[in-house]
Amino acid sequence: MIERLHHAAYRCRNSEETRAFYEDFLGLPLTGALEIGVTKSGRPTKVLHTFFRMDDGSFLAFFEAPDMPFEFKPRHDFDLHIALEVTQETLQSMFAKGKAAGIETRGVSDHRFIDSIYFRDPNGYVIELTAKRPDHDEAMDPGHNNAREIVRQWTTERAAAA
Repeated sequence: MIERLHHAAYRCRNSEETRAFYEDFLGLPLTGALEIGVTKSGRPTKVLHTFFRMDDGSFLAFFEAPDMPFEFKPRHDFDLHIALEVTQETLQSMFAKGKAAGIETRGVSDHRFIDSIYFRDPNGYVIELTAKRPDHDEAMDPGHNNAREIVRQWTTERAAAA
């Protein structure tokens, strides 16, 4: 049985710029760094794998792999984003901190069951900070929100439109 997320890993352009954003700006401590000199297939490489710890014990991780091509580009929120939970108080203070630091900062967005703000990290990824509203748990309960029916109806409508 899957218990929880250990880490989610992404590519990065520059480990130090990534560290500065995630550790200095967001406050996630750098807790691990692993140099990889040989791939599992035996190919020599030079990769740095870094880990940033969240309060629940899970990690965001990054690979800087200069010898492996990767297209870094600003991602649209719908393509890829990383959502991290914070309190309402932290949401407001991070919004102000982002604006003051000159970091692209968007929000506050009302998603009915959460409020969110958005930053773009040095790699082009969208980072969402989200604060639960009082009705969050009910809104995310499939016994109350009809999630399966919504997906079934969506699928039916998409098939009919094709």
